[in-house]
Amino acid sequence: MERAGIRETTLGIAWIKDAIHLIQSNQNDNVATWKTSIVDGTRAYAFPANLIKLNSISVLDTTDDKYKKIRRIIHEPTVTEDDAE
Repeated sequence: MERAGIRETTLGIAWIKDAIHLIQSNQNDNVATWKTSIVDGTRAYAFPANLIKLNSISVLDTTDDKYKKIRRIIHEPTVTEDDAE
């Protein structure tokens, strides 16, 4: 901390924790591909027991028989209810 010129201990610790978190989140140790069928109509899917982090999700497009990636949602989606009957 003296070499970096930081006088606040909590700030120095926060920067170190952020750096460690960044290193851990950018490192892929054991990457595997897993496929399952989602046609059965349920919203709950069984994930592998050793799953730690989900990198991406792709869905098979039956029109051209290719897998299409689903983009991540950054913000909470806006959900509205339909009150019309």
